[in-house]
Amino acid sequence: MDRAPNAAMLRPHSHPDDHPTAAPLAGLIGASAAMAKVYATTRRVACSNASVLLLGETGTGKELIARAIHELSPRGTGPFVRVNCGALSESLLESELFGHVRGAFTGAVANRAGRFEAAHTGTIFLDEINSTTPKLQVKLLRVLQEREFERVGDTETIRVDTRVIAASNRDLLDEVAKETFREDLYYRLNVVPIVLPPLRARRDDIPLLASHFLKTYSDDNDRDVGHIAADALEAMTRYHWPGNVRELQNVIERCVVMAPTDTITLDLLPSTIRGDRPTNPMPGRGGDLDSLARDLVEQGMLTAAPDDDTLFDRIVSRVERELIAQMLAACQGVQLKAAARLGINRNTLRKKLQEHGLEDADPA
Repeated sequence: MDRAPNAAMLRPHSHPDDHPTAAPLAGLIGASAAMAKVYATTRRVACSNASVLLLGETGTGKELIARAIHELSPRGTGPFVRVNCGALSESLLESELFGHVRGAFTGAVANRAGRFEAAHTGTIFLDEINSTTPKLQVKLLRVLQEREFERVGDTETIRVDTRVIAASNRDLLDEVAKETFREDLYYRLNVVPIVLPPLRARRDDIPLLASHFLKTYSDDNDRDVGHIAADALEAMTRYHWPGNVRELQNVIERCVVMAPTDTITLDLLPSTIRGDRPTNPMPGRGGDLDSLARDLVEQGMLTAAPDDDTLFDRIVSRVERELIAQMLAACQGVQLKAAARLGINRNTLRKKLQEHGLEDADPA
């Protein structure tokens, strides 16, 4: 596996041969009990064709585990195709997954194969599977059960031999209870679940992770930053890291770039980590809308992957969905009343409900 800065977790204190199934995977470093369970399950499931559901907060390394499963499997020489389901609208995602034929929609000037075809004989990784709409979930269920589908705008059935690994940063059982995720699809995906622990559940890893990222970004940026001040390291160890390993990675990179000396000092850390103001401020506790918006954007930037070019859409879309969902709840699901409170017309609200998979509200 290619080295990735966010791949590091912790170097083991015991020798790998003592617990071979718990030894770190290629490209991953870690020795906590929770990570040892992840390694062992990954190795066991890799040799099968079973669907795998990776669960964990954003930034815990789900894609790295998906790649490890693929590379340890008999499919390891085949393609590994990643799709971020949360970054595309329903229509674009359908075309991206299944392909389309010429004339299927405006702009479809030629036939195009989808990601499932591209992953034939290999593995497809469906990240943020919880973001898919009910309509698309029906088509995904068919692919999982029958290994077949049609391109958008076509009637010819295409069969594929593709392993599916899905990931969610939300509890899918909660989504099933809210009827935003199909129960039958959940159980079809959840053949082997692997739960990745958040960084705050293994705080002893933070100093070694920070040291790893420090060396990585010092080398990448041709900087001679090789130390972290004791109070800065203490603040990082105390912080709850809602963005997990990815957030720590981005914080260290920013500190390396901004450090005037060879040491990362406390003043270089973001104010949330220094403890200058409460983390995750709640409305009614000193967090006005402007401050909350700044916190949201800062958190989004710190937790985004280095190559993430969907930050604008992800933040705006999720805020919009949450606003509409909460307003509908406050209006007992009455669309007309919710639209009036939001200051938009009912047709616009209906369109937004479809986009965000919230169509079950009372239209009256």
